[in-house]
Amino acid sequence: MMINKHEVTLKLAPDDDFRYSEALRTLRTNLMFSGSKMRNILITSTSPNEGKSTTSFELARVFAESGKKTLYLDCDIRKSEFISVHQIQGETVGLSQILTGQVRIEDSFYTDPHMPNLDMIFAGPYSPNPTELFEDEMCDKLFQFIKELDYDVVILDTAPIGTVIDAAILTRYADGAALVIESEVTSRRLFQRAKEQLDKTGVRFLGVILNKVNMTKGGYYNRYYNKYYSKYGKKYGKQYARYAKYERSSDEK
Repeated sequence: MMINKHEVTLKLAPDDDFRYSEALRTLRTNLMFSGSKMRNILITSTSPNEGKSTTSFELARVFAESGKKTLYLDCDIRKSEFISVHQIQGETVGLSQILTGQVRIEDSFYTDPHMPNLDMIFAGPYSPNPTELFEDEMCDKLFQFIKELDYDVVILDTAPIGTVIDAAILTRYADGAALVIESEVTSRRLFQRAKEQLDKTGVRFLGVILNKVNMTKGGYYNRYYNKYYSKYGKKYGKQYARYAKYERSSDEK
């Protein structure tokens, strides 16, 4: 199956944080050990600005760097900032236009020549009715098309599940889902609500990614980690502990 890839150049943050890079590689490894059928990975959060989009894209990057044929799919058609954050120049098309039939699926893929093995589908213009679009048969056609392209990994960057229902709908296309939470900000109540929403969909829960951890605050990190693990670790398995243990501080979305 042929696709028309458009070249773009993404502006990226300096890759000079060793701890962050190692955290991402550890997260990638843990996900790879989640099973051979773990291909479509959905990333969501409890609320906006917890670092979900940065985590999703950087995770896609490290999968691609390891030689995996990877697709980053920006499904946050309510409030995506990917184009502006990465300062992508020129006119682009994206998911909202695919789902409304304005562009062909095969004409909607992008690549940066500096990032081999990584393809991208952007969110496209804001849509006032994303729920209806994700429930439309065109969404089924898109994911069938993606399946036939035989990617090793597809990262679905979705809107916060604690705010809107989009991520819950898209779990039907995911082999597993991970939840980003912000250190010292996300409450246990918000986490429980988001986790319960994911549980209702029946998707396999892969764990929590603890983000924006302040590594300079002495022993706080360990106390925070231990508090969450003591409450949820045994119930949700070792994945939670692994993901929580290795995430770092990020001020980006």
